[in-house]
Amino acid sequence: MLSLIFRAIALSLVITLLIVSNPALAATSKVLPIRPPSFEGEIGTTYKESTSDFPTPITAPKNAPNVLLVLLDDVGFGQASTFGGSIETPNLTRLAEKGLRYNQFHTTALCSPTRAALLTGRNHHSVGTGVVAELATGYPGYTTILPKSAATVAEVLRQNGYNTAAFGKWHNTPDYETSAVGPFDRWPTGLGFEYFYGFMGGDTNQWSPALVENTKRVAPPINNPDYHLTPDLVDHAIAWIRSQQSIAPEKPFFTYLAIGATHAPHHAPKAWIDKYQGKFDRGWDKLREETFVRQKQLGVIPANAQLTPRAKEFPAWDSLSQDEQRIYAHEMEVFAGFLAHTDYEIGRLIDGIDKLGELDNTLVIYIVGDNGASAEGGLTGSVNELKIFNRIPESQEQLLASLNDLGSPKTFNHYHAGWAWAGTTPFQWTKQIASHFGGTRNPLVVAWGNQIKDRGGLRSQFHHVIDITPTILEATGITVPTEVNGVKQQKIEGTSLVYTFDDPDASSQRKTQYFEMFGNRAIYNNGWVAAARHPRLPWQGTINADFEQDPWELYNIEEDFSEANNLADKNPEKLEKLQKLFLSEARKHKVLPLDDRVSERFDVKIRPFLDAGRTTFIYYPGAVPIPEGSAPNLKNRSFTIKADVEIPENGAEGVLLTQGGRFAGWGFFIEDGKPTYTYNFANAERYIIQSPEKLPPGKATIGFDFDYDGGVGAGGTGKLFINDQQVAQGRIEKTIPYRVALDETFDVGRDTGTPVVDTYQVPFAFTGNLQKVTLNLK
Repeated sequence: MLSLIFRAIALSLVITLLIVSNPALAATSKVLPIRPPSFEGEIGTTYKESTSDFPTPITAPKNAPNVLLVLLDDVGFGQASTFGGSIETPNLTRLAEKGLRYNQFHTTALCSPTRAALLTGRNHHSVGTGVVAELATGYPGYTTILPKSAATVAEVLRQNGYNTAAFGKWHNTPDYETSAVGPFDRWPTGLGFEYFYGFMGGDTNQWSPALVENTKRVAPPINNPDYHLTPDLVDHAIAWIRSQQSIAPEKPFFTYLAIGATHAPHHAPKAWIDKYQGKFDRGWDKLREETFVRQKQLGVIPANAQLTPRAKEFPAWDSLSQDEQRIYAHEMEVFAGFLAHTDYEIGRLIDGIDKLGELDNTLVIYIVGDNGASAEGGLTGSVNELKIFNRIPESQEQLLASLNDLGSPKTFNHYHAGWAWAGTTPFQWTKQIASHFGGTRNPLVVAWGNQIKDRGGLRSQFHHVIDITPTILEATGITVPTEVNGVKQQKIEGTSLVYTFDDPDASSQRKTQYFEMFGNRAIYNNGWVAAARHPRLPWQGTINADFEQDPWELYNIEEDFSEANNLADKNPEKLEKLQKLFLSEARKHKVLPLDDRVSERFDVKIRPFLDAGRTTFIYYPGAVPIPEGSAPNLKNRSFTIKADVEIPENGAEGVLLTQGGRFAGWGFFIEDGKPTYTYNFANAERYIIQSPEKLPPGKATIGFDFDYDGGVGAGGTGKLFINDQQVAQGRIEKTIPYRVALDETFDVGRDTGTPVVDTYQVPFAFTGNLQKVTLNLK
């Protein structure tokens, strides 16, 4: 008994000494919000006999650093020059030279899942985000509903004395909860961020973004040729940090900057694109070889690493025609300009923090991509990403015609999948393919002033994006809470990276990690990886494939950095053991059922819907933009629209109702005094039905009736009416089957995004008296 007491005393002394020597180990409350202190004053009959006592404000732990968390989008392991790529990223390199590079850091292979894991410290399926918000299903691992039992790192920091703000891409709110009526508890400001400026969905037009400030949609700059989203986000982040430091410099800040770059559309200022003219004319095979050499020279891959071969699904560069090479080389020039421009802008933010004298007191965690480079552009690339999602082919002639517009407001562009493969050098595969490191291995840079002694060092411990939240909490001295806002918390599944800061040779503390995305699956355990790639390719829709037929591969990555040597045939016992471990982890973390469907899951009807069951919708002037997940679903069906208007003596024009914009959508408007309905089929064909008659002054009801042919993506007949009298009729031969827009909205009385047809300029607000618009689904 005495020996146990002595051991307890000794352990207590050790812990006390550790806390004294390292304030970051000091304990904070495990229950949030922190219980307010009791009143310590005195209450008399009047204030003269009383003593006041204000509650002590909650403060962060002593010497807690600021935290800057930067996340890029769709950048592969081998694209930034800091890790051997061909695209210049001097500001990332500058940061790496002050801190550490990590070359065995992993993401989930897709956008929303990585972000959910990053902000909660739990695996993506464990927090219901096994897939992106637009493809959610009703299985526990796939609802895209972040549970209250997994508080974000922002919420924990906020309740421990930090100011918190998020800028850029969010993509962690259910698609059907992103309208102006919320609910807002799963928006950034409901999940721990005191301020948010950015966009809610998976991607957005960088020239005309779907912006939100806190919970209010804000109009992007209109017809401003100098506007671009990335500088706007950085400007807002700098302004917020300056304000925070001016008002409360004693409070640390947590800034989360999730730039939309370099997710499609690849939009960049022309001057940045021009910097890379001719740089990719030798193609992706040669680029991959050159990148591999640079990676070894930099030491970001081991000297014995092997360059994995090109899969048969990607064409050899030399097999392409001259026109194809010309198109695809320019697609990559545009992407390179986009990434280089992004690096410059993030450098401005780093400089802004430095000018405040706070950079050395800021823990900077910079994740170069939320998954591997994106092959979703397919085997041609695209001038309009919506064609990819709607399975609409794009011809070489269409690509050539728009070649000089790539990166501009006229396109919603993506590059050829071959460039994505080159961008994941030296690994196999790309984004979405969670079975192989091409989909999940991303560069990580960590800097923290003098707290990191091994400046410019390399760390090769095996880590995952779930490890970032516990890293932040340990570095700031904040205890992982067991209860937040009255809800018991799920166990943090991540492992802090802090142990690696001072010890490059420390053994990896992450021993096991599963991976799964669209049926692609893998399991890491103590230096070994078992992997099964499902045959659907990133640019394909749903295919008919049997999970049981997926071949499994086996790699010893302690000896084989790039997964070049498949040992499945040589060590079947190890493979079988890891397969069983994957199934165990899959059951534990809500990965099952495996689901490889894509196109079907774009259907908003399979998810909760604000207006489920309604067939009649009435909209009034002033209605704010409605995202597609919360708007009436007009795809693949018949419908009618009626607008009650009053036309002044001098006539009127403008939008009555519209959805989407330049890259796909439809509009019901008055142009030159004539009622008009335009259907924009993926910016490839436009069908215009217009009244030959102008509207006379006075009250009128303008109607449009669409009689759908039936099926998926089929056409139909449209009829225009003025006061119930038909005035025009026309055919719409093709319609969008799955997704009208990724960022543009359903608008009443004005167009808040890009125009559906270039005969008008946004916002093209209706100049008459719009009383209401009634929409009926048939």
